[in-house]
Amino acid sequence: ERLLAGDFDVCKASFHAALLAADGVVVLPSGSALGFGVGPLLLAAEPSARPTHSGQLALCPGRHTTAALLFDLFHPRSTRVEHVVFSEIMPRLEARTADFGVCIHEGRFTWEAHGLALVEDLGTRWETATGCPLPLGGIVASRRLPAATISAVQGVIRDSLALALRDRAAALPTMRKHAQEFDDRVLMQHVDLYVNDWTLDLGDTGAKALDELSTRAASLGLAGSQLRVFSD
Repeated sequence: ERLLAGDFDVCKASFHAALLAADGVVVLPSGSALGFGVGPLLLAAEPSARPTHSGQLALCPGRHTTAALLFDLFHPRSTRVEHVVFSEIMPRLEARTADFGVCIHEGRFTWEAHGLALVEDLGTRWETATGCPLPLGGIVASRRLPAATISAVQGVIRDSLALALRDRAAALPTMRKHAQEFDDRVLMQHVDLYVNDWTLDLGDTGAKALDELSTRAASLGLAGSQLRVFSD
């Protein structure tokens, strides 16, 4: 909500939220989560369940998440939707207080241990439909800022990422403070999956993926303007 209100100069955001704020922001080339095999998972409490009617309840990890956008794109008006904190989704499914949940973050690696069923990998569906890597989120800067300021911020983020990739163990204490899962092996799986060459620089492939997301969201009336990647 604060991003959409224009409260921030620089902000980490889902690309769904960035789309809604696209008239006022640009996407920085560095700092994005984008790739193949990185998508949210649609999970179910029961193995044979499929999202088909309004008597069912699906949990999404926030109204403006890219995960919620993908669920709307591929399962429009299929169930009732409730938006909750992502860490509540698997416990709610285990407790059978919801039928489906769109799982993100470290839960991608731990859902089987919770006895849940995989309905669909929404990222794989995106890749099959578009041929593009899935753009999940990135860092955006307000168009109010001078280009020189945006360029300086972009350079700091790029250099920080390069340093963290050279010494990944040094980043672990910070990751532990903010992670849902505390097993270092799971945290590094998370890094291996979501931090890649496109995180350092979106490039032409990343820009094309953002165009595809913009177009598909607009086709459902879920977003208007195209996302633009900042260029010096």
